[in-house]
Amino acid sequence: MATITELKCAVRDTLESRGVLGQLKARIRAEVFSALDDQREPRPPLSHENLLINELIREYLEFNKYRYTASVLTAESGQPEIPLDRQFLANELKVTEDASSKSVPLLYGLMSHFVNSNDKGGKVFLRGASLPAAAPASSTVPDA
Repeated sequence: MATITELKCAVRDTLESRGVLGQLKARIRAEVFSALDDQREPRPPLSHENLLINELIREYLEFNKYRYTASVLTAESGQPEIPLDRQFLANELKVTEDASSKSVPLLYGLMSHFVNSNDKGGKVFLRGASLPAAAPASSTVPDA
């Protein structure tokens, strides 16, 4: 007769070999987060930029089958349960896609664009976005 320790090892090994152990752990984390999440504490409203960023991340997570991680992102961020339409997202980002790029998340296409850019010496200038809860920057300049 197998001992409890041997039985635990056999179950863990079986779940790992079937590729479900990680999914189970992620599901448990998501359920624990959901149980602990205080729905009475209002979340700050999503800015337009955060809505788009969260949607890019959600599309990436779901493409890679990180569904429980995506569900935690949705719950924690206040992102709408129903994903934004991909064409709407592409239009907001001013992105034009070809047939091959539509088979992968937009985030992959954006990464590919910047990583494989033919402009070897140039860098992209990024401007900070205004965040809803960001503290205003100090406007004082030290005396020279």
